[in-house]
Amino acid sequence: MIDIHCHILYGVDDGSYCLSESVEMARIAYEGGTRQIIATPHANAPGNDPNAWGDRLAQRLAALNEQLRAENVPMELLPGQEVFCAGDVVSMLKNGALMPLNGTRYLLIEFDFYAHTDTIIEYCEALLAAGVVPVVAHPERYAAVKEDDQTAYRLKKRGCLLQLNSGSLFGAFGRSSQSAAHSLLADSLADFIASDAHSPYVRTPFLGDAHEMVSDMYSLEYADLLFRENPENLINDKEIQAFY
Repeated sequence: MIDIHCHILYGVDDGSYCLSESVEMARIAYEGGTRQIIATPHANAPGNDPNAWGDRLAQRLAALNEQLRAENVPMELLPGQEVFCAGDVVSMLKNGALMPLNGTRYLLIEFDFYAHTDTIIEYCEALLAAGVVPVVAHPERYAAVKEDDQTAYRLKKRGCLLQLNSGSLFGAFGRSSQSAAHSLLADSLADFIASDAHSPYVRTPFLGDAHEMVSDMYSLEYADLLFRENPENLINDKEIQAFY
């Protein structure tokens, strides 16, 4: 499996605190069947360091990959960011301040949990017009999606992709997010499931149980598409496949 959303890069956001925690997160991910992880530190979050992409983050990623090799943890980490949509995201992307997922056309984005549907769609349309494909992180956690089941359809119709959090399937973010996540799965609207892991203790990067749940409740084919095939297409900058 490939995890496209994980806060495994240490000391750069509210995810892993130190190098040893990051290594332990990689071990946990491997035990759950993951073989590649896109490190997605927060970027452009209001009230925080912009965390612009540059030498600091690139060197931290390289150092973590080196440490994993030194400790014989067979995990490859790839570059990315989780970008909060505020201000002129398109200009920041063009200026190199933001890193798409593995340097592809796909950009992982997030919003305020109470953002209006029109705001979400406006940002997505601006990115699409710039040739960027928005991957909307954890839509099941947004009020706009939970309160109106047409919001997800509107995003998909415009060409956006939807990434669910594995924890949402088990109720980690509340019953309403759990219900929304399973509705998106039942309607075949999800494109990816990722960990959005923040530590080796809670919200871990273990994906094995989520893959098993999707296989049992929906189908093995759908589970493999969400955890394996679409993430592999993404990191190779190929088209993402819908499930029918």
